[in-house]
Amino acid sequence: MDDIPVITVDGPSGAGKGTISHMLADTLGWHFLDSGALYRVTGQACLIEGVSWDDHPAVAAVARHLDVSFRTAEDGEILVAYKGEDVSRAIRTEEGGRGASTVAAIPSVRVALLARQRDFRQAPGLVADGRDMGTVVFPAAPLKFFLTASAGERAQRRYKQLIAKGESVNLPRLLEDIEERDARDSSREVSPLVPAEDAIIIDSTAVPIADVFQLAMQKVKEKGFI
Repeated sequence: MDDIPVITVDGPSGAGKGTISHMLADTLGWHFLDSGALYRVTGQACLIEGVSWDDHPAVAAVARHLDVSFRTAEDGEILVAYKGEDVSRAIRTEEGGRGASTVAAIPSVRVALLARQRDFRQAPGLVADGRDMGTVVFPAAPLKFFLTASAGERAQRRYKQLIAKGESVNLPRLLEDIEERDARDSSREVSPLVPAEDAIIIDSTAVPIADVFQLAMQKVKEKGFI
């Protein structure tokens, strides 16, 4: 499997890495890994099973036996199920994000999900979206991106997404949540959120997503993937 190419796209929540990863995978016809979904499902599974996020051994046990499945809807949306039940909407809430960030800080949970993430590496190639794809999961990936943006800009983007979905949300609280999550992700002992040494860093704060994609595609072409 080492000869199957991988492109990693890491960065904090709201920087645009999910959108760019989807666009790259669709354009190249490669597989797509949303590693964050695995952590979100783990957090959601704990809520369903009555397991406290503070009970690290129990959370790790949930991760090791995580009954999760993915499928693509007709509109291209990635649907996620836990034990056959659709949890796509639940894991995308702010609580889902807090759960993902909390359980992701548990070393035994990261170990439990590592092999599952690497199993997504299948021909003709993989685009992996996450926070430690280029540093831990696929450290030898030939092309790595790290997308970032200011916390204020990311809060505004998330605010607009939630309002568009008809959800009630408080922007200052949203910004606070994002800053707390950033601190938790970047300061955890295992797999902290940092750019890989050979990652291409793109700040999308004031850059349209189409321009970010064009820049990424330029790097893809330079690598000879297309």
